[in-house]
Amino acid sequence: MDFSRSAEQQERYARMSAAARELSSASPAAGFSRDSWKETAGLGLLGAAVPEEHGGAGFGALDTALQYEAASEGGADTGMLFAAAAHLFACVRPVLEFALPETRKALLPALCAGELIAGNAMTEPESGSDVSRLATLATKVDGGYLLDGTKSFVSNGPVADLYVTYATTDPDGGYFGSTAFAVDRDSSGLVAGAPMEKSGLAACQAGEVRFTRCFVPDDRVLGSPGQGQLVFQTSMQWERSCLFAIYLGQQERLIQRCVSHVRQRRQFGKRLADLQPVADRLADMKVRLESGRLLLYRACAEIDTGQDPSLWVAMAKLAVSEAAVATALDAGRIFGGRAFLTEYGIEEQVRDALPATTFSGTSDIQRQLIARGLGL
Repeated sequence: MDFSRSAEQQERYARMSAAARELSSASPAAGFSRDSWKETAGLGLLGAAVPEEHGGAGFGALDTALQYEAASEGGADTGMLFAAAAHLFACVRPVLEFALPETRKALLPALCAGELIAGNAMTEPESGSDVSRLATLATKVDGGYLLDGTKSFVSNGPVADLYVTYATTDPDGGYFGSTAFAVDRDSSGLVAGAPMEKSGLAACQAGEVRFTRCFVPDDRVLGSPGQGQLVFQTSMQWERSCLFAIYLGQQERLIQRCVSHVRQRRQFGKRLADLQPVADRLADMKVRLESGRLLLYRACAEIDTGQDPSLWVAMAKLAVSEAAVATALDAGRIFGGRAFLTEYGIEEQVRDALPATTFSGTSDIQRQLIARGLGL
């Protein structure tokens, strides 16, 4: 086994990290804007996992994850990276893998270039972890479907131009009871709600999207009718692996900041670095980071080699998300009272890390998937 990055990967990683560092210094994060979205597109992140013929970079899962990790380590805003990842993995990948050729041709170049923003419309007010019972209905009519229902916590929802939307087409169909659609924002009967007030990931706006007899033509069905769960689970394999590379970069950044802090800060006549409990805490932070990194890279490698990545993806998502929260909290303990001051940015990192154990499938859901992979 080769656990090292190739020279090409190292060069790309360093280039992305430097570009993100320069960008974050020039324009500090202040929520979402179309300009910041275009800058993110300029880094190549919006189409990283899309073939060059469609306007992307043509990377596989591992190389895509490395780009997101590098951007995060370089200091790119976590919320904006999350918005970009939700756009790419939950929306662009389904269009790439399941849309009709003419639909791919019409949408993918603009999605990769940042001219269009995509939002993932799966979660509903009464369907969070249980995505098998969607209240949003899609009724077949001549030439397409009529969508009725409400989606909540739609990442990029308030600003999206396109929504990858899941709706029930056969209430008695079980696994084959839902269908995925690519729905334009200007479709009649679609109303995007205002941004929700969130405590973290501020640059990724989220909100409700309501459908009232919203017509979607047949050529905007992703896959075949009844394949909604397949489309969703395929996108989640990418999201639960590649997106969480953002949190590898965030942890790396936090650890570096903590190491610098404890070398300079003194208590009890010693550097904090010379106090064993502080050193132990940093050692635990490093072990969590590297353990999650190995699992995430393995999950991406399974995707790239065409294996069933389900078990590795669930383990990676669980390990990295839990590590992100624990490491952000540990950074708070190391910085002490300064962690509560916004000028140090630690409290922001905690707020950005906390949702990681909830979105893309909660930690409890990942444990269920792991248990299922064990044959339980």
